[in-house]
Amino acid sequence: MRYAVLFTLGLLAACDTPSPAFHGVPAHRVTVGGSDFTIRVKGLRAEAIRTNPQWAPRMAATAPQGVAAIEAVSGCRVARMTGDQAIMQARLDCGDGPPPAALFPLELECEAYEIDTGYGALDCRPYP
Repeated sequence: MRYAVLFTLGLLAACDTPSPAFHGVPAHRVTVGGSDFTIRVKGLRAEAIRTNPQWAPRMAATAPQGVAAIEAVSGCRVARMTGDQAIMQARLDCGDGPPPAALFPLELECEAYEIDTGYGALDCRPYP
């Protein structure tokens, strides 16, 4: 019984725990297309942790929202994405130099729209 309780507590604690490379990095919470993410940006790398429950999501279904969330928080373009449907890590392309530093922790709610040219648009508002 004791091990079951410890295992359950461990699972609950790991729901929004960053990987070791992002430990201590401030988190930004973003909602994009119904998916909630915690985003951490460190230099030219970023990590997105999906925090809402979804029934059997696939990486192909959650990656566009993860990219949009990372780009909204970092201000940079995602050059490469790895991971799975729950934890995604990205390499950022910020042009010349690292991404701009966030002035304060900001929570955003974003909607992603597909445009006819095959590209998408992102509409973000501060989350109350």
